Amino acid sequence: MAVLARRRETPNVLGGLLGWVYLAITILPIYYIVVTSIRPRSTYYSENPLSWPATPTLEAYRQVLAADFGRYFLNSVIVTAVSVAAVVFFSLLAAYVIVRNRSKLTRRMFNLLLLGIAIPLQGVIIPVYYLIVQVGLYDTLWAIILPSIGFAIPITVLILVNFLRDVPGELFESMRLDGATDWRMLWTLVVPLSRPAIVTVAVYDALNVWNGFLFPLILTQSSSMRTLPLSLWSFQGAFTVNVPAILAAVVLSVLPILAAYAVGRRQLVSGLTAGFGK
Repeated sequence: MAVLARRRETPNVLGGLLGWVYLAITILPIYYIVVTSIRPRSTYYSENPLSWPATPTLEAYRQVLAADFGRYFLNSVIVTAVSVAAVVFFSLLAAYVIVRNRSKLTRRMFNLLLLGIAIPLQGVIIPVYYLIVQVGLYDTLWAIILPSIGFAIPITVLILVNFLRDVPGELFESMRLDGATDWRMLWTLVVPLSRPAIVTVAVYDALNVWNGFLFPLILTQSSSMRTLPLSLWSFQGAFTVNVPAILAAVVLSVLPILAAYAVGRRQLVSGLTAGFGK
């Protein structure tokens, strides 16, 4: 028994070293981006790229903010907030119907909805562009919002359906006997119990919409309708030799996603497990 105890207490040196190597590989690019964003442009090529700047400055951030970054940021916030709210709302309604209604029609509609996961965005961008132009929404934020909602609903419904199937049916039956309607069961039972899954799909969809590049590129043309991914692309042309300014724009564009993850990190893991565990 003593020999077994000593074996169990033997540290995994190789695993620890590999973990530190992976951590360094992950953190090093982030460190480089942050450090370079506060490095003066005049010393970018003369200093060690991984050293702390001798004279840190926020000049790169001031240049980015002066280049209409606030407008692009607001556009991305509007597109992401509206898209995620609509996706979560309609997907939750669809998931509730799919779980509670076991008719053949509902199952067939669910299977048809899941086909949307297999449709590549790049393969249907031309029909989407044609429809947006025909309805008169080209070069508006709605041209980005509506397709983003349509392509996010299938995977969101799948995650919520798998989570709602774990909710005991006795809870629904007891509320039904008390005279509760479907709307009351949805908002007082389903929403509180499925909060981890809702947070998961909200963060996942927000990440996809926030980083979306193809829809803003194809469905808008004026600078006032640009979102952050498209603005970063334009910044590369405006700040071609000003690398600190480009990386400052990258840092500013990532901060909202980090904030969303920080808020929902506790329920994110449980929601992902419920959604993909089957």
